[in-house]
Amino acid sequence: LLLERGYAALHEAALGRAALAGSLTGVFLGFAGSEFAQVLAASPAGGSVYAATGSASSIAAGRLSYALGLHGPCVSYDTACSAALAACHAALRALQLDECVTGLVAAVTLMLAPAIGTSFAIAGMTSARGRSHTFDARADGYARGEACGAAALGGGEATADAGVLVSGSAVRQDGRSASLTAPNGQAQQALLRAALADAATAPDALALGEAHGTGTALGDPIEAGSLAAAVLARRGDAVALPLGSV
Repeated sequence: LLLERGYAALHEAALGRAALAGSLTGVFLGFAGSEFAQVLAASPAGGSVYAATGSASSIAAGRLSYALGLHGPCVSYDTACSAALAACHAALRALQLDECVTGLVAAVTLMLAPAIGTSFAIAGMTSARGRSHTFDARADGYARGEACGAAALGGGEATADAGVLVSGSAVRQDGRSASLTAPNGQAQQALLRAALADAATAPDALALGEAHGTGTALGDPIEAGSLAAAVLARRGDAVALPLGSV
């Protein structure tokens, strides 16, 4: 899946195999655990010489570089729900520092074994209704999903057909909070301000806020409150900010 989606993203960026071979193209992968490793270990193939490389996060990214002959940075990031965003941040910084000429950002998660889903349900993290009711009184947890996606980031001046322009980015951690998985409103506010500063963008220039959207009675109010404090309070004249969470 990563090979298919990764090459498709590069192809859409008009980068063919001949141009990619030997280039300083980096691979930045969001990879928060592999249930395939569990499936593989329990199968007859678990003792195969290929079992280790077939389920390692480092090889998941490295296989793209190997197959396409890419010489740029090649890293897998596991920061749980934010793995793809952390990988995108790393790609942006690598481009800004001229560590690569193109940054392939990819992320994948598949649900192949019941153990993790069962443990999350027992812990009360996932919704008993099976739906994420973000910013809703019915919010009782999130619903797990699976996907594989990739995007090619390029440096230089943006052009009309360049697709999405990444103006700025920031990565932070909650630090101490109510529990290991509980969010920290003050840390979230600092993160939002740092991202705006990095993009040299004023809060009143924002057209939409795309939220994490935990779908929980704890996380949603904290995130909404952080956006209100860091963004709405600085927009002036009580200008509303549309908020979504795909």
